[in-house]
Order: sequence, then C-alpha cells, then structure tokens
Amino acid sequence: MDDFARFDTRRDTVSVLGAPIDALDWPATLSRLAGWAQGREGRYVCICNAHSVVTSRRDPRFARVVNEADMATPDGAPVAWLMRRLGEKGQERINGPDLMWHYFRLAARRAEPIYLYGGSPETLELLVKKLGEEFPELPIAGHYSPPFRKLAEEEDAAVIRAINASGARTVWVGLGCPKQERWMAEHRDKIRAVLVGVGAAFDYHAGTVKRAPRWMQRSGFEWLHRLLNEPKRLWKRYLATNSLFLWYAACQLLRFTLRRTFNRDATPVPTSERH
Repeated sequence: MDDFARFDTRRDTVSVLGAPIDALDWPATLSRLAGWAQGREGRYVCICNAHSVVTSRRDPRFARVVNEADMATPDGAPVAWLMRRLGEKGQERINGPDLMWHYFRLAARRAEPIYLYGGSPETLELLVKKLGEEFPELPIAGHYSPPFRKLAEEEDAAVIRAINASGARTVWVGLGCPKQERWMAEHRDKIRAVLVGVGAAFDYHAGTVKRAPRWMQRSGFEWLHRLLNEPKRLWKRYLATNSLFLWYAACQLLRFTLRRTFNRDATPVPTSERH
C-alpha cells in the first residue's frame, strides 16, 4: 500500500469572495485525501463553484460550513480564474467529477473501500455497474440513496453505523449544494472516513446526465452546457449566481489591485479577510 503518512497537511488558501479555497494541484489534492483516508480520519471536503462561494457570501450559516471544511477545492472555472487573478498563477480546476474518478483509480490500486451516499436508486445502480467495469479492483463498501426528506434520528444513526461498519475510507456524497455540505459538516465527527461532496458527479459517471464536452470544460463553459440541458431547473440559479459572482469578483479584484498598487508587495488575499 502507498505510504501517505508524510503528506503535507499545511493549507495554502485564497479568499474567494470570503470563502477559503485551497490552492492545490491534482497530485497534492489526491495525496491529502489519501493520507486522511489511510488513517480513517473524520474530515470533509467541499468542492466549490461560483454557486457555492456566492451562497457562502450571502448565507452566514453556509459560510461557516465552508470555512470549517478540511479542504475546499476550486470546482468551477470562475473560481479558479479569480484565484489566478489574486496571485495563484497556475491554479487549475479541481472539480468533483474528475476528482472522484482520479481518486477511485488510486483507491483501486490500494484496494481501499469507498462508499457512495446520494443520488437516486437507479443512478446508484448504474454507477456501481460502471465502477465495476472501470475499476474491477475497487472495493465498494456500500451505497445508499437517502429519501428527499430529512432522516429521522434513528434512521440517521443507522446510516452512520452502516458506513462505519463498512470499513469505507472515503464517502462520496452526491446530494447537491448546499445540502451535501451541510450533511458533511453534521457528520464529520460521527463518521470515520473522509466525506467528499461531489454534486452531479454520480449522474455524470452513471450516464444519466451528459457532461459537457472537454473543450467546454477547459474553456469554462461547462455551466452553459448544464443550463442548456436543464433550463427549467437551473436558469434562475445561474442567472442570479453568475451575475452576483461577477459583481463580487469585480469588487474584490478592485480592492486587490488598489492594495497592490499602494503596497507593491501584495500577496494573495489572506483567508482571514472577509469582503
């Protein structure tokens, strides 16, 4: 088994509209996850797009959830772009669907059990089948499709017991933002595994929702592909979120530029500084 005992635990974060987003590349992200998983540490990871950081900016309770995450990656192209403008020159997207696939490849080599939480029963069935084809050596310790309603206390306790008893090192949570982030924050101290919120990744990999072509992902237009495929569900969210993100980002960049102009030694905006 790979030894991740010496992986770097120090966080280098950039404030994106006030949300602390980790400045990491792919190897560092995977190494950090693997190190936590190896020790069955209770941690949670937020995968943050424009919707996440705007919601964090406007909702203090959700901001607390993101701020207290053990890692928050720049899922969306706008978030990674703003980090580059704030000084992290080489920052790339660390998005949920790709993170899930890259980590499953690593977990398969290590025979490390994973757990799937979220999605519909049909999606989970297709996803488990796809994973069996792509990663035959990946141990799937279990999967659960929760109801849309809030679980009763005894139901939730049963889920916690099942996940802990399964031996899973990571739990991949596909409930959508902000539900999955709140669920992870509530369960970090109860589940002996790393919780990773990956949004629509279950649907993409199961094939129930078509993901944007690679060129759209690379150019930052994956959101447009989703909007065109799910206009009734997403048009209000994207219209409001993207407009607010652009406004908040412009204000933050203006402050950063003025500070750099007057100080000449400005560094990426510290996470302690909320705007």
